[in-house]
Amino acid sequence: MQSPFLYNDQPLQLERFPYAQVNRSLQAWDASDEYLINYINEQQLLTTDANIVVFNDSFGAISVNLFEYNLQIINDSYISEQGIKENFRNNFLPLENLEFLDGMSDIKTPVDLIILRLPKSNAYLEYQLQQIQKIASKNTVIIAAGRAKDIHSSTLKLFEKHLGETKTSLAVKKARLIFPSLDASKQKTLTMEKTWQLEGSKYGINNLTINNKANVFSRDSLDIGAGYLLEHIPDAAPATVVADLGCGNGVIGLAMLAKNPDIQMHFYDESYMAIASSKENVQQNMPEQLSQCFFQVNDCLTDVAENSVDLVLCNPPFHQQQAVTDHIAWQMFKESYKVLKNGGELRIIGNRQLAYHIKLQRLFGNSTTISSNKKFVILSAKK
Repeated sequence: MQSPFLYNDQPLQLERFPYAQVNRSLQAWDASDEYLINYINEQQLLTTDANIVVFNDSFGAISVNLFEYNLQIINDSYISEQGIKENFRNNFLPLENLEFLDGMSDIKTPVDLIILRLPKSNAYLEYQLQQIQKIASKNTVIIAAGRAKDIHSSTLKLFEKHLGETKTSLAVKKARLIFPSLDASKQKTLTMEKTWQLEGSKYGINNLTINNKANVFSRDSLDIGAGYLLEHIPDAAPATVVADLGCGNGVIGLAMLAKNPDIQMHFYDESYMAIASSKENVQQNMPEQLSQCFFQVNDCLTDVAENSVDLVLCNPPFHQQQAVTDHIAWQMFKESYKVLKNGGELRIIGNRQLAYHIKLQRLFGNSTTISSNKKFVILSAKK
């Protein structure tokens, strides 16, 4: 899709990733990206060989405008990382100045400019502000951006808590910029973990200690949908290959492993922090079964071998970044069908109004309701 950004006087083409999305009208940039780039250029903030850190660039709208500088791109999303690379390739832009880091990696210093796109999660924002406090110096320019409706007084208080005095710009196209001033006296510590206990007796298993890194879905407590799915974890024969697709902190896979200790358990998620949390949770709760587990950051089940899995368990998301969309669920279902063995099962939970049974019927030719309540439905489809 033609963007407002130019290179060699030609518009850059920016696409959302992955490409196989039903709603192709969704843009790979927004007014916050435009505001940021225009401000940086107007203020002439870039110098030759500038060292720049970019947090949360969803599909590369910021990075493509800064490719001539030394870029460290911090992103917890494997899909966003792949999207950035694809948009660079599609615009014939070099990748050699880019270094991709997950949200847990050390960031190289010194840094001249830090750009932060506000993440959805306040917990992740707070963690990233702590990262910035550790890497910034008095000469580092720090600029954050987001939709005006997402910048609340509580948001600015987090900036002031971890960085220092903070001001905002006027709104332009419903976007705002945030300008924190670095206070070197602020505490330079990183707080990533959140831990809670899963009461296993409700689900026929032992209690589990669940550790969650800063950007993990349902970090503070058990998601009610996941809790309902836990009540309907199936029995499985020894050596059964099971995939926890979109695993988050791995609680579904952990419960499956606790109930069926001789299975092969595979954890997949596009979040680096989710996969790290899942592995940590297996190590802490079931260290003797770690060798039976496989952990992979992935775009759904991309490149997983066909006919290699017996059972897929999934609590699919219905959003990507700020956009509400069902394309991820659709991709999860299609790729589950591909990787399942004949007779294999996909078992999912979803909100009743999402009508996932229609998609499953279309793909698998069958869909069975395992259980339902006023809010959720658990469905099974077999290949």
